[in-house]
Amino acid sequence: MLIRDKINTRLKDLDVLLKENLHLRNPELVFDRIADITKFWTILGDAERDYLNAARDAVRDGNVWK
Repeated sequence: MLIRDKINTRLKDLDVLLKENLHLRNPELVFDRIADITKFWTILGDAERDYLNAARDAVRDGNVWK
């Protein structure tokens, strides 16, 4: 599996967790998923980085994901 495929798979998984607002019940799990993606920070695009920053903020602040 290519690195880009791994990143895309992990981003999709994170999206599912956020849409289900699992970060409100299990923030540690979602922070771990974010960390699994941010280790590829140097090859992420600006939109992906923005998405991860927004996800991190939602977990930290306890906001519902919209």
